[in-house]
Amino acid sequence: MSQLDSTFQKQPSSHKKTVWFIVAFVLIAAAGLLYVKWWPYYNKTILAADTHSIGSSILGDLSSTTPSWQSAWEYALVYFGAVWKAAILGIVLGSLIQVLLPTQWLLKVLGKSSFGSTAIAGAASVPGMMCTCCAAPMAVGLRKKNVSVGAALAFWIGNPMINPATLIFMAFVLSWEFTLMRLVFGIILTFGVSYLANRFAKDAQPVEMDQVITEAKSEGSFFSRWLKSMGNMLLYIVPAYVLSVLLLGAGRVWLFPQLSESTANSLMAIIIFAVAGMLFVIPTAAEIPIIQTFMALGLGGGPAAALLVTLPAVSLPSLLIVAKSFPKKVLVFVAASVVVLGIISGLIGKVIL
Repeated sequence: MSQLDSTFQKQPSSHKKTVWFIVAFVLIAAAGLLYVKWWPYYNKTILAADTHSIGSSILGDLSSTTPSWQSAWEYALVYFGAVWKAAILGIVLGSLIQVLLPTQWLLKVLGKSSFGSTAIAGAASVPGMMCTCCAAPMAVGLRKKNVSVGAALAFWIGNPMINPATLIFMAFVLSWEFTLMRLVFGIILTFGVSYLANRFAKDAQPVEMDQVITEAKSEGSFFSRWLKSMGNMLLYIVPAYVLSVLLLGAGRVWLFPQLSESTANSLMAIIIFAVAGMLFVIPTAAEIPIIQTFMALGLGGGPAAALLVTLPAVSLPSLLIVAKSFPKKVLVFVAASVVVLGIISGLIGKVIL
């Protein structure tokens, strides 16, 4: 039998295996998301429609002016109590991306620096509805498979920014103006900023698929490779994640200062809250009760609109989680873009809200 005949015989088998791997990943992801996200959000949608609220602000009492470790511990308990299921699911899916999804298929779909790869990844993020920290392990998994910078960023940022559940909550709790602004700026961040970030990456050149002939030979069984991948993620992610959440919890009284009536809707307030929102870490949709509470206390529409964009987009913990997976220039560009877009959103909000 010639080598050409042998190659043609292997292709159908390889294609079938690829399909089964993709189906297995989708089923695992769907089951996890149904339990962690979809069903709880269905119930929360009913709550938002009936009460025009989805709960109290996770920031708690900000009347103190001095950071403390007690404050840090209290915030960490509330935060991790809200996200631990999603965080575990994010790590599981991030590790499965590395050992279950075929490299050739991922590179063919998401391996190029074209807008097409970015758009596909952004669209794929919509069902995830993860917060920025819980989506970060999946972005790490994608980068370990050499997915393009733009595609990995679009998936990471799209999870919190174009989350359909959050948009529905927002429409019931805040207003249609907030909802529309969030959708517009979420699309700009997910598809525009992510695509432009390819310019800052050394590995942003399109993947030549004719050079990707076969999968690298896997060493060990599937479960041993999966456990190794998940163990590496846990060792790197958990310490930086926990420590940064504690630090932000301690410093939240400085990040979100009490403002006088004269400064509650000023440009300075917009800038302060835009930067604070970019750094701070929250669970999915927690920006809604935060904004609702701040505005009830007299915060202007400008700073509130800035938080609308910057609070969910990225955070210091999520940036630390993905720090080794993206070039530093890319992460600086993304963080700066979030702040700038937050300020623009704040200026618009100052006028219309």
